[in-house]
Amino acid sequence: MITRTPRLIAAAVRLAHRADPTALRQVAVAELAGGIAQAVGLVAVNQVLVHLLGSGGTSEKLAAALPAFAAVAFAALIVALMKSASTAGTGQLEPKVFRVATEQYLQRVARVELAAVEDEEFHKLLDSAQWGAESARRMIKFCTSVTASAISLIAAAGVLTVLHPALLPLLALMTLPSAWSSLTIARRRYLSFHTWVQHARAGRLLSTLLIDAQAAPEVRVHNIGAFLLRHFRTMAETGEQEQTRLARLAARTGLIASGWTGLASSATYATLGLLLWSGTMDLAVAGTAVIAIRTGSANLESLVVQLNYLYEESLFVADLERLCKEADARLIPETGKPLPANPSAIRFENVSFTYPGVAERPALDSVNVTIPSGRIIAIVGNNGSGKSTLAKLLCGLYVPDSGRITWDDVDAAEADRAQLFDRVAVVAQDFYRWPFTARINVAIGRPDAPHDEPLLDAAAEYAGADETISSLPRGWDTLLARGYKGGHQISGGQWQRIGIARARHRNARVLVVDEPTSALDAEAEQRVFDQIRRLAAEGQTVVLITHRLHSVRHTDEIYVMEQGRIIERGTFDELMRPQEGAFRRMYLTQSRQYHFEGEESVSLPGQPEQAEQGAR
Repeated sequence: MITRTPRLIAAAVRLAHRADPTALRQVAVAELAGGIAQAVGLVAVNQVLVHLLGSGGTSEKLAAALPAFAAVAFAALIVALMKSASTAGTGQLEPKVFRVATEQYLQRVARVELAAVEDEEFHKLLDSAQWGAESARRMIKFCTSVTASAISLIAAAGVLTVLHPALLPLLALMTLPSAWSSLTIARRRYLSFHTWVQHARAGRLLSTLLIDAQAAPEVRVHNIGAFLLRHFRTMAETGEQEQTRLARLAARTGLIASGWTGLASSATYATLGLLLWSGTMDLAVAGTAVIAIRTGSANLESLVVQLNYLYEESLFVADLERLCKEADARLIPETGKPLPANPSAIRFENVSFTYPGVAERPALDSVNVTIPSGRIIAIVGNNGSGKSTLAKLLCGLYVPDSGRITWDDVDAAEADRAQLFDRVAVVAQDFYRWPFTARINVAIGRPDAPHDEPLLDAAAEYAGADETISSLPRGWDTLLARGYKGGHQISGGQWQRIGIARARHRNARVLVVDEPTSALDAEAEQRVFDQIRRLAAEGQTVVLITHRLHSVRHTDEIYVMEQGRIIERGTFDELMRPQEGAFRRMYLTQSRQYHFEGEESVSLPGQPEQAEQGAR
């Protein structure tokens, strides 16, 4: 604690200075002035006792002690005023420090590489560091309390040292056991938190699932409530056992500390009695010493308790600092080579990539793909073949383990990532449904552009979302989040149209569509593919990732993936010619699902008879 706490207190003070330097100065001056006033008050109490216990009549002693009484009252008034000023300053600082610390946390989390967010150890650090902002807020209050207790203790210790030097070490000895007890218990709680943090998060997840609006229908239809409650109870009981263990250890530690504190207190007052009995100390001085000991021990005990709280909170602030350092090392680079304004092609050259800590087999293995500007390129294959991974690398979300992705002659790994993100729009099957208004859900794809209604209307019409918008109670300003006042729920297909409109409004050079029509009806699906072809005709590059092979007939080139490799490439006609080709086999498998007896088979390019037999 001695080595780490000062550095962490300094970190909290830096946060406070960033948040509100004026309020920080107010707290510092108030605490210092209050401590000085408390020391003056103790000295004045000693003078009161000297006059009251001296020789002479009662009226004479009271008259002589009157100035000292006034000094005591004035010092008490100053202490009260300074405490009030400190409380006001602290109350002003706390929420601002929380905001600054939270922004520090969120700014870095939003800018780290996607691989960092998906890393288990980094995510565990995210879990613990999120408490750092609240701990930084509480540290301001505890820092103030520690400062107040420390200054008051210094004042009492100074008076004791003047009265008799032997009393000061005895005062310290009275509080050392409770200091050991408090810090030991705090350390145990912190270590337990880190051991059980993911267990606690899982327990919160189970309770959240029971009240989640999206999970509610399945919870009821499939009677999942009892299952979730059973697992929540099991996890909660495990957590209770850990808390019981900590409580028993704390009780044992506290009992030992109390015993040593009792012995130290007895020794302190016995020493004071011996000094009085031997005539070494006057009765007035002894009275002042008793007040100083009681004040000092109370301040020392308060100091230890507040230091304990401060130390415990500082451990979480340390996690926040550690996260910031870790995140700084894994931030998306802010600079890089400029991308060409109109690249002729994007090329994957022997690109390999493996998800760290997830699988040993590469998700992409020596992949070569060329995406010419203004063309429609289709990526097809079975689940797990690497299609979506290829799209994520194209978007700059990951950097290849080997090989390179070039925009003309510029390596994407060395490019300005902000420019790369600006050139790409994505329509994914699992795109995020923001709990905002319909307007924001479309405009958020282009946050730097004004929420111009004609542009939004054009994007909605393009995606077929115009009917959805017009049917909403407040049109564009309808909140798309059930559970909030004025919130409205729309269907999965309507959400998918919103997602397509978002990508259209972004107006990027490259459009990546990953299973964009999975929730759409047949007519809406065909309309989307017609619009995608129109985009390519206007010069936009489209990368289409889909399982529905009928939708790739009019693409410029098709890449077939299997286990992270490109196994076939060509136009639709070229891929349908080989009798044993993987694409032909997948296409005919899907086409049989739509064939019914008595229907005339459609001849396939290049092989009319064989295609007819295959379809039958």
